[in-house]
Amino acid sequence: MGKSHRKVKGRLPFDLRGIDSDTGAEFINHPLRDWCEKHQIKFTRGRSSRSNDNCYVEQKNYSIVRQNVGYFRYDTEEEVYYLNRLYAYLRLYANFFQPVMKMTEKKRIGSKVQKKHDDIKTPYQRLLESSYVSEAQKERLTRLYKALDLFHLRQKITACQRKLFSLQKKKNVKNKNLEETVWNF
Repeated sequence: MGKSHRKVKGRLPFDLRGIDSDTGAEFINHPLRDWCEKHQIKFTRGRSSRSNDNCYVEQKNYSIVRQNVGYFRYDTEEEVYYLNRLYAYLRLYANFFQPVMKMTEKKRIGSKVQKKHDDIKTPYQRLLESSYVSEAQKERLTRLYKALDLFHLRQKITACQRKLFSLQKKKNVKNKNLEETVWNF
């Protein structure tokens, strides 16, 4: 079992049985497919030209990823380091402190759509109620939750964001100077 596989398995409160990927080339690639086959993880993908296949994932991609890191390209070693730290903090923040509503029913009445939602809960609270999560995993999650400090977590998130945006700004200034140099020839 590779290091990355153990890391993923260690963070999940349930067994990883499958990955349902987006259809983009950045997600569907031979290394990911090979990794899934090697670790006996089912690999599926959304249907081409069906933009709503992974609507919940796409929603989280915007509300968590894009809202916190923007649309910049982070490709230097230092940027990747801070991006990974930020994701580690965001994972804890979103799963333990950000409540969400889940739609339980949707029906059309004439031209209107009526939606019903369950109670607002964090993903952590939903896992504690799940019969698919072992008691040992629930205890592990509860210990982790009790050890978290929301104030310090938000400080760490903000510090990583500032560092990433600072690095991006430096890179853009350097690229702009390079552009000006190239155009001056």
